[in-house]
Amino acid sequence: MFSTTLHSGRLAAFGALCLAVAGLTAGAPAARGQSSAEEIRITLGKSIVIDYPVDVARISTSNPEIVDAVAVSTREVLLHAKAHGICTIVVWSKAGQRTFYNISVEHNLEPIRRILKETFPGDPIQIQSARDSITLTGKVTSQSVADRAGALAASLSKTVINNLQINPAGVEKQILLRVKFAELNRNISHSFGVNLLSTGALDTPGAVSTGQFAPPRPANLRGGIPGQTTGTTSEFTLTDALNVFAFRPDLNLAATIRALQTEGVLQIIAEPNLVTTNAKEASFLVGGEFPIPVLQGGANAAVTIQFREFGIRLTFNPQLTPHGTMKMYVKPEVSTIDLANAVTLSGFTIPALATRRMETNIELGPGQSFVIGGLIDDRVTDQMSRIPGLSSIPVLGSLFKSRNENKTKTELLVMVSPEIVDPLNPGDAKPAPVMPRDFMPPVQIKPTSQKGASDPVKSKARKLRAQEKAAPVTVQPVSAAGETKDTPKTGGESH
Repeated sequence: MFSTTLHSGRLAAFGALCLAVAGLTAGAPAARGQSSAEEIRITLGKSIVIDYPVDVARISTSNPEIVDAVAVSTREVLLHAKAHGICTIVVWSKAGQRTFYNISVEHNLEPIRRILKETFPGDPIQIQSARDSITLTGKVTSQSVADRAGALAASLSKTVINNLQINPAGVEKQILLRVKFAELNRNISHSFGVNLLSTGALDTPGAVSTGQFAPPRPANLRGGIPGQTTGTTSEFTLTDALNVFAFRPDLNLAATIRALQTEGVLQIIAEPNLVTTNAKEASFLVGGEFPIPVLQGGANAAVTIQFREFGIRLTFNPQLTPHGTMKMYVKPEVSTIDLANAVTLSGFTIPALATRRMETNIELGPGQSFVIGGLIDDRVTDQMSRIPGLSSIPVLGSLFKSRNENKTKTELLVMVSPEIVDPLNPGDAKPAPVMPRDFMPPVQIKPTSQKGASDPVKSKARKLRAQEKAAPVTVQPVSAAGETKDTPKTGGESH
């Protein structure tokens, strides 16, 4: 009974305390109440007006450098965004009520959004601002688009956070470039000349030549005082007998004649093909390298060897365009060793190179062809030498003239044809060159015998070994004269 009364008393005291607190709260002035903060976003450089429901007593801003707040009337507050950032505006009413506003000053993103949409219509790019930074989000088709979008946004803010993601690229298209070199080089040469030589005709050694085709040179002339023809000898050296040589010892007359007509044709057709992917450079070389001696500087003056490439070379870099065409940088080259213009230096023969090289940029569609280079070169060289006076004699004057005429004509054509190709499927026939001769056949390996099966070769070998073991050993007596008596062997023929 006592415990129940005590418990009831405690409950009554607690209830009285709660009523007292409630009464104090209800008796507090309403002007001391505080409403929840409102979020307001303002674009940099713009102003907004807040319509307050009651008369405004005073206004306070946490950072006047970001937002400037002015009461233009008893119930209107003007906010002007001056700089990027976040601040808080507090407005007190005349009744004592306080209202908080969280102000965020952001960039004006509409111009940059419009520019990004017009520049990259196929890429959804979102842009947000936070204080003095700009963030780019979304997915784009390539890294170049992401870089260009970041460069455009950099004009609006110093800090650009580029969170653009690159979409996984599809299968790159394979581009095949076919290049055809076609060159025709023809040359015709006509030459005629006569060198006359007297070793003592009419008691007069001498030579008559225009000097154009290896004239004879006197090597040794001997004479005496007083002069006499008997016993005098003359010697001449011929460095080149040309293509006609005649000598009459009884007349002491000799002649070397150059009468030659030559014709030459050079045909070159090279068709290198090369495959690469879009916007990737590829190169191709079929040929070799030849050594070149190079003198090194210093006290020892050592000679080192460097190698230079020659042959058929192709370098190109294609790039597909949105118009369905291909822009290409093409650099084909064909070079051959030219021994006719070789240089001999310190015992080393250094050959020259005859090179045909083109380097250009073109644009054309798949399957189309373009002649990127062409050349027609006609050359005529005519050289004549003659002896004045003697060359004007009718008929015989031709012996005192020499002439060499060369005509060359070069025609060169370089054509390229790009194609978009697909790889061969596993079941497709693979192309291969046709070989005129057969290769050696593969080695035939006999299959091993199965377990339990008899091998005829091994069985025969085992029988022979068994016969040798079973045969008795026979010792033949030796006669006094060293002769042996023939004794037949078991299982064999008598010898």
